[in-house]
Amino acid sequence: MAAISSRAFMCVVAIFTLVFAIMSLYVEAQSAAPAPSPTSDGTSIDQGIAYVLMLVALVLTYLIHPLDASSYRFF
Repeated sequence: MAAISSRAFMCVVAIFTLVFAIMSLYVEAQSAAPAPSPTSDGTSIDQGIAYVLMLVALVLTYLIHPLDASSYRFF
């Protein structure tokens, strides 16, 4: 097997680099598409969380209230 001289190797690398540099000028990357707008803003999510928290507070109130009311005698 014949050994390639360093001068020939450098010539091949220089040609490859030159071709690559010229071709890279003509390659255009596609621009990224803009991100889609969100389907809901944060207010609807916040409102849903608020309704769940109010429902939890209502359930807890009705669970705790009979314990407090048992000590009172209205009649």
